[in-house]
Formats: sequence, structure tokens, C-alpha cells
Amino acid sequence: MGETLGTLGSAMAAFMFLWAMYQQYIPPDLRRHIEKYYQRLVKYFYPYNEITVNEYSRDRFTRNEVYTAIETYLSTNNAVQAKRLKADTAKNNQSLFLTIDDQQEVEDEFEGAKLWCASIISNPGTQTSHMYGYSNEKRHYRLTFHKKHRDLITKKYLHHVLNEGKAINSRTRQRMLYTNQEWMWSSVVFDHPATFQTLAMEAEKTREIKEDLISFSKAKEFYARIGKAWKRGYLLYGPPGTGKSTMIAAMANLLHYDVYDLELTAVRDNTELRRLLIQVPSKSIIVIEDIDCSLELTGQRKKKEKVKEPTEEEEKDPNKKQGKGEDAEQGKTSKVTLSGLLNFIDGLWSASNGERLVVFTTNYIEKLDPALIRRGRMDKRIELSYCSFESFKVLAWNYLLLEAHHLFDKIEILLGEIKVTPADVAEHLMPKTIESDSETSLKSLIQALEMAKKEAALKTKEEEDKEESKSAIEDE
Repeated sequence: MGETLGTLGSAMAAFMFLWAMYQQYIPPDLRRHIEKYYQRLVKYFYPYNEITVNEYSRDRFTRNEVYTAIETYLSTNNAVQAKRLKADTAKNNQSLFLTIDDQQEVEDEFEGAKLWCASIISNPGTQTSHMYGYSNEKRHYRLTFHKKHRDLITKKYLHHVLNEGKAINSRTRQRMLYTNQEWMWSSVVFDHPATFQTLAMEAEKTREIKEDLISFSKAKEFYARIGKAWKRGYLLYGPPGTGKSTMIAAMANLLHYDVYDLELTAVRDNTELRRLLIQVPSKSIIVIEDIDCSLELTGQRKKKEKVKEPTEEEEKDPNKKQGKGEDAEQGKTSKVTLSGLLNFIDGLWSASNGERLVVFTTNYIEKLDPALIRRGRMDKRIELSYCSFESFKVLAWNYLLLEAHHLFDKIEILLGEIKVTPADVAEHLMPKTIESDSETSLKSLIQALEMAKKEAALKTKEEEDKEESKSAIEDE
């Protein structure tokens, strides 16, 4: 045994000596030629091919979908083979998500063909001082397989892994809520509990919206056939407190999509807007809430204001004129234009990734430019109005677990006479103390509705008195 180890050690020492001499004394050009012919020689004796899948695309902004799919696929089917694993929490923090650790290799088999997948990392432990903390570490998967299976692996296996990985990821991953910071997105876990079953909305309207969403999510081939980008626009409008934000959460939970909450006032210009857009992947909802309050995008397209002539005081003191211009420039922090936003919705850049929803919300639909909300941009308009009796019954079940009560008849009459938002109704149904019961909550709601009815009647009377006074003055 000792002699064998000694012989092996001597052989390795000799090899290292010869390799060092080769590196030191053979010119680089000659080494390149030697390595070139060495690779050709290896091809005759080495029967395996390799495919490398990098973690990030060339621009380093977007993660490679194939890499993510392989990572997810291996975690489900092959992770148990690895000696070292990485653990993370899966959906709703209720289970562990295991992936193979760096520098580990596992074996897979597909239709009789064996292949080996290794997780490789280069430049480990290095990191830049960039403000966003980008790492110089580069990861990739290396797939190794016999060359006789080349067509099977490239034409079938990779597509199989991609489809399986996406399906597994959709079922198990945590949904995220993103917001924009300059030209990048930051995220937190999206854990909103809203569903269409808990929305205060008429049953028929709920069914219609759900069917529309599910139909869209399954319409990839249809959109390809008609030559349109696989996206759909929704405009949610109605008074404050009618559940527009809750509707978006219910849409995300129904389709298992991530939510990208775009704050337009934080976007510097149209170029930055496009940069944000191309980072949004498939299965996402892009949201612009209260778009009537975002920049100068509301109402009809305004004509450029005429430049005011400088006053006599400004002519005498140029500093005042300069200061006035600086103030106006500082007041306008974002240069996103209506044209840029329209291209964001349905221009060429909108087709960069498929299966995305674009959702606008507004309290005042009449303030929006018609070009912004025309059909083809906002494909479906959903009005979320005041609380009806059917909506109230949904809230009564959600908050009080009541399907019927002797006070429901009185509430139905009151809701037919006055306008009140679902948020106001929900506030009165919410138990205020531990001892509160359902009847106490319903009586609180009735009292509030009766008070609102009196206030509405008083306001109407005041307006009528004003009209009568105005008519009397005109007659005189």
C-alpha cells in the first residue's frame, strides 16, 4: 500500500513539474495551437457533450428562465441525490424548498438517456461595492450527456424541464409584490388574503370577471394566432372605498401572478419606464393606482401654455426671472409623457414578455384622456360602485358568518335609499369589543345608515333652497 502511494505521489509531482515547465517555456501562440489540436483529438475519444446555462442573461438585469426552471425541476426530482443542499421557505412559509448546493452534481434520466447536471459557481465570495449590492459571483448549470443523445436532449429534454419547472414554480413559489426604485424593482412577499369569494360584489359580476381572467391565462395560442401581444388591460373605477385595491389582490391570488405596483412619479423619463417594463416577467400584474393623480396624464391633451412676457420688475431684476424658471423646473421631477405611457401599454415594448395584465385604478374616470382608456388598451372596464344589498350579504357572511337575520330587511331598504361604500359598511360590521355580537354590529350599521339618510335629505333640502333663492333673484 505504501509503495503504491509513493508511486502515485511521484507521478503527480512529475506531472506538476512538466505542467509548470509547459506554462513557463512554451510561447502562448504555440500553446494555443497545441490546445486546439488537443481538443480535436479529445473529440475522438471523449463521447460526451456539454450545455452551459447561465443564471443571468447578457444584460445582467433579468434572470435566465431556463436556469430558474432547471433549479426548480432539480429541487423536486433530483435534490435527494446531492450531499449538500440549500434550504429556503416555500409558499406561505409552510414548507421547505430544497435545491442542490454550489459545486454539486446530480444524475437524471429521460427516455432512457442518462445525463449529469452540475451546479457551478465562479468567483465565489467576491462582491462589488455597487449601491445595489450586485455580486461578481457567476453561477451556471452544466449538463453533460452522451453525444448520441444530443437531439433528444436539445429538442425534447430541455423543453420538458422548462415546462415542468414553470409548472412547479407556479404551484410552490411565494408570490411577490414589487415596487419601483429608480430603474429597478424591489420586492416583499405578497400575502394578501383577498379572494373573489370575499369581494363585496354581485355574484353574476364576480363570475363574469373570474371567467374573463381564467380565459386570458389560457389563451396563449389564441393571441399568437390573431397576432396580438399576450396581455390584457383592466380599468377599475369607482368612488374611494369600493374595493379596487382588494380586487387587484383577488386577481393575483386567482391567477397566481406577481404584482408590480408602478409609481409613475418615481420614474424619471420614458426610457426608464421602458427599462422597468422589460424586467417584468410573464405571469405578472402591472398596476398603476389612482392614475388620475399621476403626473399630467388626466383630462384632454393640453395645448402648450403661451410663454408669459416678463414683467417690468423681472426685466429690471434678472435674478427673479431666473429663480422663477428654476422653481418650475424643480417642480417637475418626472418627464414621463402620455405618449410614453401609451407605448408602455400597447406599443412594441409591451410585447417583450407575454401573459401580463395591466391594471389602472381611478376614482374619476371622466378625468382620464380617452386615448389612455380606449378599447385595445383598457380591454375591460369594471365599475366598482356603492354597496348593494347583495354586496352587503357577502360582507355579512365574511364578518359575522350570517346568511340571514331579521334586521336584513331593514338594511335592504336603507341601502336602496342612500349611497354608502362597502368600506363604510364593513367598518360597522367589524366587532369593536370581545363581547360584541352580530346583532350589535347590525344595529350599529342601521344607525349609521339612518344618520347618513338624514344628512343626505338635509343636503338635498339646502340645495333646493339655494336653487329657489337663485330663481327668485333672477325673476326680480
